[in-house]
Amino acid sequence: MFKPGAKLFDYEVVSEAGENVMYINLFGLFSIPSLANPVCMEKTIDALIETPKVSKIIYVQNKNFILDRQKVELLVEVAQLYVHFTRQLKLLSMHTLTPFSCKKCLGARQNAIRYLIYFLFKRDPIACYVELKRLIREEKINAEKLPASCLSCQTHYIKLLEKLLSLIENLKLIQLVKDKLEGFKVGDRHLYDEVFRLVVVPNYMFTQLVLAVPKFSEVVDSYTINVFGDKAQVNIYKLPNKTKFLYHLTAPEFLLDEKYQYLVNLARTVLIEHKPKAEEFTDPERIRQVFFSIARDLLQELSETKNIKLNYATLNKLALILVRNTIGFGVLEILLQDEKLQDIVVNAPATKNPIFVRHQDFDECFTNIYLSHEDVNSWAAKFRMISGRPLDEANPILDTELTVGNARARVAIIQQPLSPYGLAYAFRRHREKPWTLPLFIQNKMINSLTAGLLSFLIDGARTMLIAGTRSSGKTSLLSACMLEIMPKYRIIVVEDTLELPVDSLQNLGYDILRMKVRSALTKETTEVAADEGIRTSLRLGDSCLIVGEVRSTEALALYEAMRVGALANVVAGTIHGASPYGVFDRVVNDLKVPATSFKATDLIVIANPIKSPDGLHRWRRVLQLAEVRKHWRSDPLAEKAFVDLLRYDVKQDSLKPTADLLNGDSEIIKAVASQVKHFAGNWDAVWENILLRARIKQHLVDVAEKARKPELLEAEFVVKANNAFHTISDDVNAEIGFPDPEQIFARWNDWLKKQIKKNG
Repeated sequence: MFKPGAKLFDYEVVSEAGENVMYINLFGLFSIPSLANPVCMEKTIDALIETPKVSKIIYVQNKNFILDRQKVELLVEVAQLYVHFTRQLKLLSMHTLTPFSCKKCLGARQNAIRYLIYFLFKRDPIACYVELKRLIREEKINAEKLPASCLSCQTHYIKLLEKLLSLIENLKLIQLVKDKLEGFKVGDRHLYDEVFRLVVVPNYMFTQLVLAVPKFSEVVDSYTINVFGDKAQVNIYKLPNKTKFLYHLTAPEFLLDEKYQYLVNLARTVLIEHKPKAEEFTDPERIRQVFFSIARDLLQELSETKNIKLNYATLNKLALILVRNTIGFGVLEILLQDEKLQDIVVNAPATKNPIFVRHQDFDECFTNIYLSHEDVNSWAAKFRMISGRPLDEANPILDTELTVGNARARVAIIQQPLSPYGLAYAFRRHREKPWTLPLFIQNKMINSLTAGLLSFLIDGARTMLIAGTRSSGKTSLLSACMLEIMPKYRIIVVEDTLELPVDSLQNLGYDILRMKVRSALTKETTEVAADEGIRTSLRLGDSCLIVGEVRSTEALALYEAMRVGALANVVAGTIHGASPYGVFDRVVNDLKVPATSFKATDLIVIANPIKSPDGLHRWRRVLQLAEVRKHWRSDPLAEKAFVDLLRYDVKQDSLKPTADLLNGDSEIIKAVASQVKHFAGNWDAVWENILLRARIKQHLVDVAEKARKPELLEAEFVVKANNAFHTISDDVNAEIGFPDPEQIFARWNDWLKKQIKKNG
């Protein structure tokens, strides 16, 4: 920032994201920057007199000390009033101080005004206010003792002092502290520490974390985040008269000893000279490993040069911090390690708004995190390189993904002209492990009957669309349904943004292939179009087809494939829609799929958040599971083609089976049953099998909770449990000639007990 040889209190003003930021050099100041320091206050006021149009001040020392817009406005007001005093009032003229020819009191009055306005006001405006009030009291007392010939002159002088007092008293700074001045003594500057609390940021960081906690706030939760072996502290505060909670983060960077801060800052100045090339970002994980090794060697060398002792653990910790704040994504990487966060949002203008998050327990929260201009722009550049997709005025939208450690997130970015105030980001954090149907039962998004029915229909190779609004849990539910597909079947996943847990399924032994296609919002890219991707999938062998989101031209190709019977296995995807007819309207009217082709859809699952009466809380729920019947011509709603099998009961907060399901009046379930020897024409056997699957899912949840073994509900064990169910069902069928539910459950339960005992 400052050139070599820059003097103490030199300053530069830099335009960042539409606001002027003043950087003041405090290298050489042998104390921590503070407005409680009278020299620091005076020099800041001097700088603002010369350059008043400033919205942020950063004092640069071994760390950056930041003064935000509201606090800067207080100082700008002081600076402007000082200019008014000196340029407009001409306070030291004889006529102003003594309107008559008598010069008896002129010297004393000049000295008093000179001290108060020209010296004390810039260094200590609070003390100036207090001293001015004291002086007025003294002069009024003196007036009582003066002869009549001096009274008019004294009254004039007192009125001048009162005018000065009135101007100073109207300052916002004085109004803030006015009620705290009882017993105040000149030289006491603790009020400046209260009002002008500086935000401290390490020099190698640009993001601002406001560590001060608002007054009268109440801690409602507190926990730590594991950040690659280090710890970050999170406190959730409830603030009076606010509906949003404060998500207060303290990053590991802020907890380092001063000597380590110094070491990391030195290393950063060297490391930023070795910027990775764009092509190197095609493998972000490898480039991070390379830079981690470079950072560790560099820190080791600098620590020896500066005689700072580093053990192995501290060396690795500092190297991780250095990588995170150079080629990484800074504080974003820390937020992504918080398993309780679902969404992270950066609104434009990003430097003026805090980051907002959606928390699993406290819903929408604002944070103590303010991004810098540097971070906002560097993130965009990195996402362009990682994704290989454009982000510019011609292409102001970028959809991509980010993986940091075990954390994955979908990334949506917009910029000008779509976002007139600059770059804005939305990060949808995915669960580190795939969601499962038992986990959704535990969280009450579905009940066990819904899980049993979904399991039955997926085994029956039906076509299914999971619909809902944004943040309704569509993709998570689709991920859970994928785990219900038997690993013996091949799966092809088609996505424009990588959200589904393909890597996790591969690690679990699934035969699964991912295809990444062009985003519907991207105009120019080397990626294959989504519709061509789906047509290509048909040439890759008999497979289940999972479409991340049906949103554009791929819809036509998908329905063409389903209609001609090219897909003999389960087909599933997500789509935006609030009802079965809303899905029909979206597919037919928006995506231009012929109405008759829509009949290839068998099932529509509607997932949407529900809210508490006060509007402060919300929960994800599946509200409806409907089948699409085939005997209709043009309007499925008017011709009653949508038949609910399950419908949400708000009073019981649970899905309930409809009469159509209970009575066996489901064409889709009958179609599945017609292809199974023991189910064809036997509704009771079909229903018992659905209930058996539901019973097994619920029992797994109950056992996991009772045994305090949450790992039983995770993907690895759920897949084992599903495989055991299918194997045991086959064995029972082979032995007694039909899949008896009681025997299957008994044997499966024995298997579960053995697994729990085996794993301790």
